[in-house]
Amino acid sequence: MKEFLGDDFLLDTDMARRLYHRYAQSMPIVDYHCHLSVQEIAQDRRFTDMAELWLSGDHYKWRLMRAAGVDERFITGDAPGEEKFAQWAGTLERAVGNPLYHWSHLELRRYFGYDGILNRRTAGEVWRLCSEKLEQQQISARSLISRSGVTLLCTTDDPADDLRWHRLIREDESFSVQVLPAFRPDAAMSWEKEDFASYLLRLGEAAESKIDSFAALKRALEKRADYFDRAGCRTADLSVDRACFTPAGEEELEKIFARVSAGGGLLPGDREKIQSAFILLLSDICARRGWVMQLHYGCLRGADSRRSRLLGADTGFDCMGAGTQSHELAQLLDRLSQAGTLGKLVLYSLLPGENAGIDSVIGSFQGKASIQHGSAWWFNDHIRGIRDHLTGLASQGLLGNFIGMLTDSRSFLSYVRHEYFRRLLCGLIGQWAEAGECPGDEAYLGGLVQDICYNNAVRYFGFALEETAGGRENVHGCHE
Repeated sequence: MKEFLGDDFLLDTDMARRLYHRYAQSMPIVDYHCHLSVQEIAQDRRFTDMAELWLSGDHYKWRLMRAAGVDERFITGDAPGEEKFAQWAGTLERAVGNPLYHWSHLELRRYFGYDGILNRRTAGEVWRLCSEKLEQQQISARSLISRSGVTLLCTTDDPADDLRWHRLIREDESFSVQVLPAFRPDAAMSWEKEDFASYLLRLGEAAESKIDSFAALKRALEKRADYFDRAGCRTADLSVDRACFTPAGEEELEKIFARVSAGGGLLPGDREKIQSAFILLLSDICARRGWVMQLHYGCLRGADSRRSRLLGADTGFDCMGAGTQSHELAQLLDRLSQAGTLGKLVLYSLLPGENAGIDSVIGSFQGKASIQHGSAWWFNDHIRGIRDHLTGLASQGLLGNFIGMLTDSRSFLSYVRHEYFRRLLCGLIGQWAEAGECPGDEAYLGGLVQDICYNNAVRYFGFALEETAGGRENVHGCHE
């Protein structure tokens, strides 16, 4: 029986162990998509306790706590932090097989030196240990990022944001990690939201223009994209229901905009037309600036509408949504290709059954476009999901060109997910080598692993970073 989370966790062959410990373990991290608070990074936020650091805003954990029957007071409510932590500990002991079981224990080991098992019996002991470490070691947002070996991260920012926190970080020579903005115009696309009119006022103020038409909205977004570009932005992101194209002319879109502005609602089919128009717009914005466009789709937001209205967005009530057929994705990419705006594009579907279709479709559009099938996302970010994604990608494309893992998290402790991914990557390639399905050339395979872990993303996004054949010492391990 193997040791729980031992040195060879998820590494079942000699080659896998060599690839991870010699090549992947100490590679730095470039996090090209996350939801960390740039203000907290700029102010180097300190955390008073583990409830604040570990449970606040983490809807992954909240979903499991609700599944365990925990009262909302201990999840998003006003219960004392130690009591919330105890409820999470009691939930975790029932979560064997869930990636959160692994992530949580890896986080305790890597950042707090706790090698035991968190459960309801040990909750008090772990709470006290972590509280002491938080106070004595001055654990903060920046220290967690630096200890994790991060060289660059991209936050997720609204076009109306003034980016002042990014500017403060850029001017602060005491912090060496690059923190870049990422352009996320979802709010500008959400014409059905009650606060859309007030959002347009805020965006208009940022762009120094009046937004009274769809054409004016596009001009404002273009102006803000220029502002982001000057601030070092290298990528934009959009979340849509489905990756398909529903054509609508400018005149029709202006009529929809005018109806919404007059207090009317969307008609059936309007949302699809708006999202399609924004995909076209964002692809053009990215292509002309040399940015990478990231497209997330397949999520049903706020499935429990009552509690979503009560607690707000991103509180744990989202799930897998409608699927996109391969021919629909192909039609979308063909439309972008015809428009001359199919540049670097990363596709993420929340539905694992679409992986093979995505890999086959993007193979038809490769070339200068350089399309990536983004890493296993959200509900697929687990052992089987990551292995299936990597295996499918290798079967139909070039695994050696893959841009690797992203964090997609609001937690400063989530960088253990890169360790998790790297172990699975090395485990899979090690199995292929052991079975004679690829050469047993350690140096060759190690180079591929290091590219996937770090170098490919640096090249693909055009980040101002040096590629590396070896990592620096960080919380996940030291140089060999």
